[in-house]
Amino acid sequence: MFSLFWSGIQQDVKLALVAPVLCAVFRLAFILVYRPKKTPFGEWKKWYHCFRYGFWWGMDFHAYVYLFSLVLVTLPGTFIPAYYAVGDTVRLVGICCYAAVLYTAFMGRMVFYRHFHDVYNHLLFLGRHADQDNLRDIFFNQDHGTWILWSYIPFLAACIGAASWLLGLPTVSFPVPESAALRYALHAAVGIAAIALFYWARYGGTFRHRKKPEWDEVPAVVKADIFMGKAVRDDLLVLEHLFHQKRDASLSHSDAEAISIMEPILPRAFSKSPLDAFCHVAAGARIRPPRHIFLLFLESHSQSLLDPLYGSLRLMEASKKWRREANAVSFANFLPGGMVSQPSIVSLMTGVFDCDMELNENPSFWQGAPQTALAPQLQRLGYRTSFWYGGNLTWSSLDHFVPAMGFDRAFGGPDICGKHAPRTWLGVYDHIFLEEVARRIEADTGAAGEFHFVYTTSNHGPYRIPFEQYGFDAETVMPDAPAALKRDAATRRSLASAWYADQSAVRFIERMREMDPDSLFIVTGDHATDILPLAYDIVPRREMNLREHLLTSFAMAHPSLDPAMLAERTIGSHMHIAPTLFEMIAPSGFPYRAIVPSFFEPIDHVVTPYAWMTKDAIGSYVDETEQPLAVSARLLSVRQEVRRFDAEQKALCELSGWLVRHPECLV
Repeated sequence: MFSLFWSGIQQDVKLALVAPVLCAVFRLAFILVYRPKKTPFGEWKKWYHCFRYGFWWGMDFHAYVYLFSLVLVTLPGTFIPAYYAVGDTVRLVGICCYAAVLYTAFMGRMVFYRHFHDVYNHLLFLGRHADQDNLRDIFFNQDHGTWILWSYIPFLAACIGAASWLLGLPTVSFPVPESAALRYALHAAVGIAAIALFYWARYGGTFRHRKKPEWDEVPAVVKADIFMGKAVRDDLLVLEHLFHQKRDASLSHSDAEAISIMEPILPRAFSKSPLDAFCHVAAGARIRPPRHIFLLFLESHSQSLLDPLYGSLRLMEASKKWRREANAVSFANFLPGGMVSQPSIVSLMTGVFDCDMELNENPSFWQGAPQTALAPQLQRLGYRTSFWYGGNLTWSSLDHFVPAMGFDRAFGGPDICGKHAPRTWLGVYDHIFLEEVARRIEADTGAAGEFHFVYTTSNHGPYRIPFEQYGFDAETVMPDAPAALKRDAATRRSLASAWYADQSAVRFIERMREMDPDSLFIVTGDHATDILPLAYDIVPRREMNLREHLLTSFAMAHPSLDPAMLAERTIGSHMHIAPTLFEMIAPSGFPYRAIVPSFFEPIDHVVTPYAWMTKDAIGSYVDETEQPLAVSARLLSVRQEVRRFDAEQKALCELSGWLVRHPECLV
């Protein structure tokens, strides 16, 4: 009987090798696809420790393959010979199921990294309320989802073949001593060793739990390389950390704790709502108060394509021409309110950071708005507020959220353009949507003052709009771009999307300016996007600098705006838009609330929940990295484990948490 147990253990150990080997292959594939430097030449030590440490770290999960096989197959098979006979089949089914899980997590990582330039992070949670049709469209049309699904067949076939070969290897016979006492002692030793083997493997080749692999113990040579630091962790470890992460810690704090954490940003004491502490008084209008104010919130309108470094692509010529006008102001260093669309738009509308708390999905925020909300404060200045979105208002519960944030009217692209208007899953094509918005604004002469928040959708994967039909020709638009880039259909489409969206937005601005030359235009993007074609030697590097990954665009123009007013301003964020707007158009003595100052006050640093910026450096709280704030053809030096303005960042998140815990503070 014990010989069956002994043979079964050996089969369990053999099979336990499959998972860590698979993950090592996945790690290599991830590096070869996404890391700029594909070979270990000159950095053998880094690669060795990445794979060595990754192997043992991954055993935190993979050791359970051995344990489950031991408990569910070997132990019962020892006492039930008939079950032992089919034990290898059961083991094979089990390892194939686990391999499928690993493969799914790996392919998910590959897709996620392609879109967000990071392994799984908090943005994964925001997919719960995303437009599922849009996600499917992106998966199948941009991420080659059909091929991914078909790839399970050869992958699982290879796993079955490899596992069958391992199980078919001969096992070592168990020695049977003549002495019964010695025999029982040997049996006990093997049983104890079988259990000990699980703990030894799970703790990363040690029996000391405190030496179990974790991020703090990753070899310095690996951690110093940002990409290899991401590659060292298996996907299930990343997901486990993500799902066990204590999100929204502010929601569990007491009021006393919250006030203490918010202290770095509170300008004064408050009695009921912390937003009472952020009351400002306008100094007086700096421009002629316009009848029409347009805030264009453009999908993926990134600063990087506006940088001189990528001028040869000529994708943003429309915006550049508009920005060169005498009464236009633009900032080259501008942080969004969120890293993806939803938290950016929520932050801009509410005047407090969403902090990935999904305030738009919180029913409390369907009933009232923070005192810092943009639209209600503009209403006090006599403006009728309208929200125009290229997609369905049901996206992210905007149909509930936008009216609660004080907008008098809200329009969705499919509603105003017709159900059969050409559209992506995300929304109606920009030029069609904006033409209809313009037509309706021109026809509406009812209000004395109008504020229009216009949110576009087209500059977004899977980039399936027929751009050539709408004027894009690679040879005409970007004649100086490398020939190989122009032949790359996928890259060409993503760049064409940026060009098309920019052209459509500026045509809308020109049309609205013809209607009312005294209009005020504010243009920004919802977030940055990683579409820079770095594989084609436009710059001598294959990685984006941090500012290219983080910064969105910003510009504004009005006939009476004097750029000299803001000549010394070089950095800003979405949160600075509202107070700047009030200081530009509000009469002297007008009270308003904003958690940051306007651009008419000195700004030496900018902080969001995701990043920080000074006039000479930029940092990410997600990766805890810092780089110089500069447009550079070379890859700039990176400082790691840096969290500047940490107390301020935590205070901003705590402020949002307070409002979630105290819905009575919503007006």
